[in-house]
Amino acid sequence: MSSNDDQIARVECHFGVRFPEDYRHFLSTEGSMAQFVPPADDFLMINAITELIEVNEAGDFQERFPRSVVIGGDGSREMLTYDFRQEPPSLVLLDVSAQDWSSAIHHATSFSALLDQFPKTGWRWDDSEPSPS
Repeated sequence: MSSNDDQIARVECHFGVRFPEDYRHFLSTEGSMAQFVPPADDFLMINAITELIEVNEAGDFQERFPRSVVIGGDGSREMLTYDFRQEPPSLVLLDVSAQDWSSAIHHATSFSALLDQFPKTGWRWDDSEPSPS
């Protein structure tokens, strides 16, 4: 097992989850990203595995959003979050000031789907649009 795989396993153990394989592969190969994604031209940030525990503890996300793991966001107030209340976990967007799951905006059924659709759709700011999956 590589040191990166060890880090992934430690973070999964910390949160009591198993990340989906597509996200684990991204962490093992790419590691992280922070860039404007054309043509949507929205900023997408995916945190490195070494940042996940700190990011989640800083926002008290575990208390407000049980079974959540923030993995990135828009580089500002919006947090891209795995919702582990369901299997497989989906990806939702949560504002840092949100108080509970009722504020979650569905974005993708998987990490791969998010990366595939993001260049076309960018961030959606409400759930009035059908879920792209």
